[in-house]
Amino acid sequence: MGISSDVVTLAERLIACESVTPARGPVFDALAEMLAPLGFEIDRFERGGVENLFAIRRGPAGSRHFAFAGHVDVVPPGEGWTSGAFSPEVRGNLLYGRGAVDMKGAVAAMVAAVAEVPAEAGTVSLIITGDEEGEALHGTRALIERMRTRGDVPDLCLVGEPTSAQRFGDTMKVGRRGSVNVFLEVVGVQGHVAYPHLADNPLTRLVALLAELDALVLDEGTAWFQPSNLEITEIEVGNPAHNVIPERAKARISIRFNDLHSGASLAARVEEIAARYRASAHAVISGEPFLTEPGPFSELIARAVEAETGLVPEASTTGGTSDARFLKNLCPVIEFGLINATMHKRDEAVALDDLATLARIYRRIALATLTGDKP
Repeated sequence: MGISSDVVTLAERLIACESVTPARGPVFDALAEMLAPLGFEIDRFERGGVENLFAIRRGPAGSRHFAFAGHVDVVPPGEGWTSGAFSPEVRGNLLYGRGAVDMKGAVAAMVAAVAEVPAEAGTVSLIITGDEEGEALHGTRALIERMRTRGDVPDLCLVGEPTSAQRFGDTMKVGRRGSVNVFLEVVGVQGHVAYPHLADNPLTRLVALLAELDALVLDEGTAWFQPSNLEITEIEVGNPAHNVIPERAKARISIRFNDLHSGASLAARVEEIAARYRASAHAVISGEPFLTEPGPFSELIARAVEAETGLVPEASTTGGTSDARFLKNLCPVIEFGLINATMHKRDEAVALDDLATLARIYRRIALATLTGDKP
C-alpha cells in the first residue's frame, strides 16, 4: 500500500470511532495503534475528563524537532445523514463521515506523512487533543504544559485545521483574531405594564446599551488583520406574560478582534459602557490575536503546497479561533489543511485525492523543516 491508499484507510479508522467532544478512549486507541509501529513513544493522559495524546519519535541528538498538531474530537453529527455519521463510506471520489474534514482526515494525513519520513531526518511529534471543539480548557493547553515538563518543545508546529476555502491549497493561516464573549445583565423592578411608574423596565436600558455597543467602530483593520467586529449573539428575558414588566434582562455579545486590542482591554471598555446603564458585564476571553510573521516557515509551506497542487496558498488570518492560539506560546505555528466547505455540516466529506495530496504535502513540509532541504 502506498501513501494514497494508506491515508484513506487511516481516516476511515478514525472516523469510525464515535468521538463527540470531549473525546476519550477508542479514537485514541486507534491513533496509538497507528503510531506505535512507526517507532513513536506514546504519552496519553486525561485531565478534566478530556484525553490527550503526545507522540514523539526522536531523531539524532541535537536534531530539529517538527510537530504536527490537531484534534480527534468532533461536533455532534445531528440528524439526516445519508449514511451513518460514524460509519465512514466512500461514494464516488468522496469519503463521508463526521470529522472527514474537521479534522480526522488531516490527522490521518499526518500519520501517513510521518510514516514516510526517515527517523534519521530528525525528531517528529504529534500533539493531539480531544477538546478542541468543546471548551478547550483541558486539551492543548494541558498538552503544552506536559511537553514543557518533558522538555519536548518543538522548533516549529503545523496545525492541520481545514484552511482551504475554494480550492484545496488556496489558503494557509499565519495568525488568528482573538475572541471574547461578554455576558450582560440588567436588573430592574418587576411591575404591571399599566403602571410603569411603579416598575423599572430593564429592557429599556438593555436595548439602549446594546445599541451603543453595536454602533462601536473598534478599528479599521491592520496590515494582516481584518477590522475587529462586535456581534450581539443572544438576548434573554424569559417573560411568559404579556402584561408584566420583567425584573431582569440578559444579553451576550461576541467580539472577534485583531492585534490592536487585547481581550482585557475590550472587556474593560464594555464594562465601562455597561456601568452607565447600571448593567453588569462578565467577560470570558477564549483567545488573544497572534501572527506568525510570514517568512521562511510560511515560504516553505507555500513551496510544498505549490509542488503538489500548483497553487500558492494565500497567507490569511481570517476565520474563527483554533488551538493555534495556545500553540503559538510554544513555538512558531502555521495552519494548513483541507477544504472547509463541509465542516460541521451534515454529510461532511473529503475528496480522496485531497487526502492523498495532503499527506504528500505534510511529508514535504516535515522533511524540509527537519533537513533544511527544499520541499
